[in-house]
Amino acid sequence: MPKLKTNKAARKRFRVTGTGKIKRTRSGKSHLMVSFSGKRVRKLRKGTLVSKADKKTVENLLRG
Repeated sequence: MPKLKTNKAARKRFRVTGTGKIKRTRSGKSHLMVSFSGKRVRKLRKGTLVSKADKKTVENLLRG
């Protein structure tokens, strides 16, 4: 059986915390930000955790 390879795109987008949670950045920051309110832009700067529904999928991508 060959070794499993980590999905490189996922590796660049997600980080695993010390307690096993998966951090991600928020989407919607690449363009058209002039139309957003300042409050919305500030909220987008902060990261967040991957949802419970997506956690297993992301873990499979990062396993390697």
